[in-house]
Amino acid sequence: MSRPFSELHVAVLMGGLSSEREVSLSSGKMCADALEGQVRKVSRVDAGRDLAQVLADLKPDVVFNALHGEWGEDGCVQGVLETLGLPYTHSGVLASALAMDKEKSKAVLAAAGVVVPGGGLFDRHEVARSHVLPPPYVIKPNAEGSSVGVYLVREGEPPCPAPGEAGWTWGEQVMVEPFIAGKELAVTVLGEKSGPRALTITDITPAKGFYDYEAKYAPGGSSHVLPAVLPPHVFERALRESELAHTAMGCRGVSRSDFRYDDIKDELVLLEVNTQPGMTPTSLSPEQAAHVGMDYKALVRWMVEDASCPR
Repeated sequence: MSRPFSELHVAVLMGGLSSEREVSLSSGKMCADALEGQVRKVSRVDAGRDLAQVLADLKPDVVFNALHGEWGEDGCVQGVLETLGLPYTHSGVLASALAMDKEKSKAVLAAAGVVVPGGGLFDRHEVARSHVLPPPYVIKPNAEGSSVGVYLVREGEPPCPAPGEAGWTWGEQVMVEPFIAGKELAVTVLGEKSGPRALTITDITPAKGFYDYEAKYAPGGSSHVLPAVLPPHVFERALRESELAHTAMGCRGVSRSDFRYDDIKDELVLLEVNTQPGMTPTSLSPEQAAHVGMDYKALVRWMVEDASCPR
């Protein structure tokens, strides 16, 4: 970008077409509010299928992608932005598509030496009929985020009927993984020019049940402890593995790695990499940035200044 930051016209993409639309609207509003007064102009765009034409008419200098989930986070919108030649935030086409596909991203992470869960893809009707893994295990869509459509089957429970129901909209195959007991951890990474930098680790405790959609986004849905209280070797390993995952997946800008740590077995497992971390009032990445001295406005500014095309 040739223009000074204060003279930029930034289009903030929010909303979109996925099941995470409401989360994206919240993220987008906060990011747009943070940019107001910092740049020359902020255009708030509720992204639809006419996005290419809308952006061609707006002619922004930078696109801040605050979309979450299918279409906005899986490489599709990134491809539109690449075609238009518009500098944009977060990861590019390949990394975005890869991170949204849990099966393929696990293969890449494992090849890089990161410990990932076992399990695999199964037909959704088979999963609804019988236990495909010994309980406890977790069922999740292969290409969704924000814990949408995630179910935990505990020991002694029957198979979960949800994947076999007519209302299931997340594909004919589902990811089934062994449930890993212990702590829910998250690490935000900034893809700086000198290399990826992990900020800190948050230990997340849901108010009830496990870390599902409500626990992530409802006020009081979970409590966050940062930095997480962990054995030093585990803390350091989580930081380094999140940086390794960011690099292995080809991420740009901000990413977040989600882990489970079984403190009885001393086992740290990376569940997934999120290329468009939430920016809502309860989101982890802004909270971690603030912990290391980067407030919300500064984080959003960093993301805009990091924007480029191609990614």
